[in-house]
Amino acid sequence: ALRAWHGVVTGGMRAEIAEALTLESGKPLAEADAEVGYAAAFIEFYAEQARRVGGDVLPAPTPDRRLLVAREPVGVVAAITPWNFPAAMITRKAAPAIAVGCSIVVKPAEATPLTALLLARAAEEAGMPPGLINVLPAGREDGVGVGAALCADERVRKISFTGSTEVGKILYRACADNVKRISMELGGNAPFIVFDSADVAAAAKAIMASKFRNSGQTCVCTNRLLVQAGVHDALVEAVSYEMSKLNMGHGLDPNTTIGPLIDAKAKAKVAGLVAGALADGAERAPLPAYTDVDCDGSLFHEPTLLLGVQPSMRIAAEEIFGPVLPIMKFEEEAEALRIANDTPYGLAAYFFSSDMAQCFRVAEALDYGMVGINEGLISNEVAPFGGVKASGLGREGSIYGTDEYTEMKYICIGNLS
Repeated sequence: ALRAWHGVVTGGMRAEIAEALTLESGKPLAEADAEVGYAAAFIEFYAEQARRVGGDVLPAPTPDRRLLVAREPVGVVAAITPWNFPAAMITRKAAPAIAVGCSIVVKPAEATPLTALLLARAAEEAGMPPGLINVLPAGREDGVGVGAALCADERVRKISFTGSTEVGKILYRACADNVKRISMELGGNAPFIVFDSADVAAAAKAIMASKFRNSGQTCVCTNRLLVQAGVHDALVEAVSYEMSKLNMGHGLDPNTTIGPLIDAKAKAKVAGLVAGALADGAERAPLPAYTDVDCDGSLFHEPTLLLGVQPSMRIAAEEIFGPVLPIMKFEEEAEALRIANDTPYGLAAYFFSSDMAQCFRVAEALDYGMVGINEGLISNEVAPFGGVKASGLGREGSIYGTDEYTEMKYICIGNLS
């Protein structure tokens, strides 16, 4: 069923899903199509991984016993998914759950239900048994109640959530009463550190890929750019040049690279963070005007580069979730690590360096679940995705992803002498 689902998603329905994704979330069509491919990669990976989920035989302490370990499905899974990756965050949860024998109920974000419904239709067309994957759309008024019901229902044995840390904590508390299994991928405050030995041109391109995908509305996108003094001016120039190529517009326009923010509340938050930084002494780097948008521009925020940002500023402490890049200058490696780790979040971090000893040293010192070295895009289906501290619990993707949907059962067979 998973292989057939992959075939439908990547075949006849790919364009339809991508267009719906763009119309719902606003992300450029090229990015939406890439997300559909990314989503399908999880389906394919877990179709292959299903046959490799096994148990173990342990050495017994006495010769008349045999000790076995079996992996069994955890049971009914409820997945609560976000609007910023409305296809991939569903398949990254549903595919491993189905691969090990769990049925799943998906509660998609209020803003992006159609993408979820199209994925379910693709599963139906692929011949997936009825009831194996279920989609439960809910409006903004009903969403909280639906989430509470899923947490409270004892038939649901596992909750998988991707979203804000604030909501994650609410779900965590709600699952405590019946000791429900839970995994959560929550907020981030990703630092991107550029050391003096870095390839500046390569770093600038990686920063663009990391920061401006989906208009900066990703949990792993660069939130703070820390640049060592020796390459600061050169990097600012390189990033400014790359940012000058960005085009705001409707997601279906093939020239668009920056779409709208998801809603007016999101735009107000981003604008407020920028205004606060400027009031606190940051400076806006000169960039082209991005105001010529051939569609309703009410939810757009122009790409913004801020210089002279200090760690104490609000924009350096909160997840921006918009196309705004704050730059902080530092002198020494220890200073950069102190700033990077001074956050309750620990999802993703990035740095560029040509010093191999520094690469190992910094990667080990960063208090994050994922680290990209000389690379700005680190997510894929074969790597474990997840964070530490207030950025969540558990891992998704990779060979470890099925662990979240199985229970370990120990079996002891005795009197075999």
